[in-house]
Amino acid sequence: MIAPEVQEAALRLPAAPAYLYDLPALDEHAAAVRHALPDVELYYAVKANPDAELLRVLDRYVDGFEVSSGGEHAHVSALLPGRRLALGGPGKTDAELGLPHHRIHVESPYELRRLLATGLRADVLLRINPDLPVEGAALTMSGPFGMDETGVAECLPLFTDRVRLRGLHTHLASGLDASALLRLAGTLLDTDQPEVNLGGGMAVSYAAPAERFDWVAYGAGLAEVRRAGQVVRIEPGRALTAYCGHYVTRVVDVKRVRGEAYAILLGGTHHLRTPVTKGHDQPFTVLATGGRGPGVVDEPVTLVGQLCTPKDVFARKIVTSVRVGDTVVFGMAGAYAWNISHHDFLMHPRPEFHYLRG
Repeated sequence: MIAPEVQEAALRLPAAPAYLYDLPALDEHAAAVRHALPDVELYYAVKANPDAELLRVLDRYVDGFEVSSGGEHAHVSALLPGRRLALGGPGKTDAELGLPHHRIHVESPYELRRLLATGLRADVLLRINPDLPVEGAALTMSGPFGMDETGVAECLPLFTDRVRLRGLHTHLASGLDASALLRLAGTLLDTDQPEVNLGGGMAVSYAAPAERFDWVAYGAGLAEVRRAGQVVRIEPGRALTAYCGHYVTRVVDVKRVRGEAYAILLGGTHHLRTPVTKGHDQPFTVLATGGRGPGVVDEPVTLVGQLCTPKDVFARKIVTSVRVGDTVVFGMAGAYAWNISHHDFLMHPRPEFHYLRG
């Protein structure tokens, strides 16, 4: 269920579809995460959601921002001048290698050589891709990301007094609980390097939204496995912002096709790509408006959008009651939602953006 204040705001929105971000909820969540990690540097992975209002809230609690392109770098620098930025991502251009940063995550020996060729000062974390088993992950970051032991060995002699090695960076997987991440951390922090960035990957359950990552256990566990004086940094994205976002739309048709019920909604997965990307049913709440059009009561319904593709599905065969004119509020739409969606497909109107401010 969504909070009463979100329901009220959703019903008052002047148009649908729209995104509704609950800023007080984000503030409360970010404060709790920060409190659970007193001795860990907390960076926000901007790729999860670069919305300016969300970044302003997070800026109260994070030590910096992880950016993965020149565009993200320019966006955060303009919005929050002077903040510490960690520049990551594979395939950096020459222009990106020359951007100012607090740390730059180097992905290959050739990238390091190109960085050296700029003649600029740089503080480097080598992104490693160790051969470690990762069980229960929703997504593993294998393949082209980072370096194996051979690549790291090639990089080590190249550092100078201008381009300095500060430590290691790794992001092995997404969708892991605190105990799984701590098992990985126990291995990754067993190094003489003074800094280790453990990346993100904290589990977010769309099937059980109330089950959240155990930040308290994670913070306590990191305190036990880190070495004395070691700087430990993490870069959560989805696990910080997913819960504060809502995609609000309305039902324009309810029909049956070969006995199956479908609710057709304004908008679609060109606005909220998350359920298609992750292959899940997006959690939702139906707010009845007393409409008189067709509907169904307490039976399985598939919720779809307006796109001309059978892949435009928010949720499949969920038992609910829904009628034409009802408002549908999809929760957990605060990360990897609008910013990864194919906005211009069919050229439907773009959603509005609204904010609960307390």
